[in-house]
Amino acid sequence: MARKFLTLIIVTAFSAQAFGQNVNKLISQKYVTDVISTLASNDMRGRETFTPDIERAARYIESEFKKIGLKPMKGDDGYRQNFTLTRVIPLKATVTLNGKTLSGDSSFAICTLPSMNWNNDSDIQVARISAGQDFRAEYRKYAFSNKKTLVLVDPKFEAYFKLLSDRYTKPSIKPKNSGERQVVFVMGNFPDVKSIQASYESRTEESPLFNVVGVLPGKSKRNEYVIFSGHYDHLGILTPVKGDSIANGADDDASGTTAVITLAKYFKKLHNNARTLIFAAFTAEEKGEYGSQHFAQTVEPDKVVAMFNIEMIGKPSKWGQNSAFITGYERSDFGKILQKNLEGTDFKFYPDPYPSQDLFYRSDNASLARVGVPAHTISTDQIDIDKLYHTVGDEVSTLDMANITSAIRAIALSSRTIVNGTDTPTRVAKLER
Repeated sequence: MARKFLTLIIVTAFSAQAFGQNVNKLISQKYVTDVISTLASNDMRGRETFTPDIERAARYIESEFKKIGLKPMKGDDGYRQNFTLTRVIPLKATVTLNGKTLSGDSSFAICTLPSMNWNNDSDIQVARISAGQDFRAEYRKYAFSNKKTLVLVDPKFEAYFKLLSDRYTKPSIKPKNSGERQVVFVMGNFPDVKSIQASYESRTEESPLFNVVGVLPGKSKRNEYVIFSGHYDHLGILTPVKGDSIANGADDDASGTTAVITLAKYFKKLHNNARTLIFAAFTAEEKGEYGSQHFAQTVEPDKVVAMFNIEMIGKPSKWGQNSAFITGYERSDFGKILQKNLEGTDFKFYPDPYPSQDLFYRSDNASLARVGVPAHTISTDQIDIDKLYHTVGDEVSTLDMANITSAIRAIALSSRTIVNGTDTPTRVAKLER
């Protein structure tokens, strides 16, 4: 008995070593560098949804899927998963406080109605986001409220304010079931607001969007799906900083999309996946996760065994090299399975160390988790101190290619028992929002 057990240990150790050698051979840093350098190049101009630039990115991803030999999803015309959403085009917005009309860069409106016109309305509530508060949490509290609200923002949050202003003064997607939101954000010091006038006008149009999705059919469990995903859209063109206006989105999320393409190539070469593998590059994540929301309606959630969503793996995590974190780690045994498959390697997955950032809900995994799929995001980003996040500084030159490559290899190794049908993660509780 003891001798048999020892033999099993030796075989297991040899198997892990063989897998490691195989993954290092099949996933090269050069290929990773080539893919991410293309996706995050200046030629892609930030890959903003609804622009010709995201069309260029989609064509590139399609060409890689075709070279790899993936199949389109059933019902799709090629690798594109086409759909339309209603887009809101802001036309005019003005804000006047205490009789003084504010400049356009110090205010913006979030309005789900075609127009609004405030004139000292009695039902307007005044709120403040003060210097000592958590800006993200306070912003979300007011932005998604259905109460008429004027939000006064401390100038300390100027960087965040400008990012949001860029978003809401550009065309955006109209959320479904969003209620009647009328929220005005103003940056500045206003100790006493005695009068409030605000107006807003917009028009709507139906606009096309497209995910890029490729499939590697399973060998023995074709009706069980494992998803590898990342979003390929980013912010596009922003206010220039030192002459640079392109938000290249190298880490966010060309790194994740690169992982998806690289993993597709890897599993295609292995040619032994029991379960069907779906490789998805989602659009409009930056607009509100709309690409993954549409995708979630095209698959039967009970058939999806797991979702590996990959977001921002371009730099070492807070634990250094050979590490990453998993959002929602406690919601299923997904993370434990991954770590078990990495025994004998130096790589380690940790639970999300940034619970206050609400990351489980802030990426495309949430669209599948809402319907019970063990859908988690894998990341290495130190989001609490990342000064390049959502800026024009998020460029390929700032990334650690070895870190990206090691994370992709770790995902390839750690997913193998899920891919081959041996392990099935526990389902997550369907999300409440």
